[in-house]
Amino acid sequence: MAAPLLLRGLPLLRLRLHQHQYRAAAGIFSTPRRPWCTAAEPSRADESLSSTDKSTPAWSAGDPPKYPRWDDPDYRWKDKEAEILKDIEPITSLTKEILHSGRYVDGERLTVEDEKAVLEKLLAYHPHSEDKIGCGLDSLMVDRHPQFKRSRCLFVVRTDGGWIDFSYQKCLRAYIRDKYPSYAERFIREHFKRGSG
Repeated sequence: MAAPLLLRGLPLLRLRLHQHQYRAAAGIFSTPRRPWCTAAEPSRADESLSSTDKSTPAWSAGDPPKYPRWDDPDYRWKDKEAEILKDIEPITSLTKEILHSGRYVDGERLTVEDEKAVLEKLLAYHPHSEDKIGCGLDSLMVDRHPQFKRSRCLFVVRTDGGWIDFSYQKCLRAYIRDKYPSYAERFIREHFKRGSG
């Protein structure tokens, strides 16, 4: 017996729901709420709310959420990007200081501390580090690139007297690919000038 009554009331319920959606879309429900007590005077806050533009609702179902979306890949990306930057910042700063600060003149060997940091945090990750070291490592130095005279770079000085340049950016890219494989390519694309070379 109750089922036929419910079915009869369904069209009326749909009509009311449709009217409610229409009023919400038109901004009718964006007016501020009245105080619970009808005898109460409107406060200054109520007056300032009533002077706002009534043509746009204060909130709609299409507004993006104001909280972080844990399942959003860009949210996780920003977190991981900050972690990678924090991780590589010390060696990146040191390398740029070695190359560009005037601390070393062309052809000068690195100090023991700088050499140790560059060996452990850069050269160890170079994709061709064994080829660069060759017969053995004597020291590391800073000098002008043989082809690009305006740019300074790091060189491996071998025990046989030969020396060869290596790219600190290649070392960093390899380190990032090794430690952060899921985020490496995007990070490299966004933070390295020459891409993934």
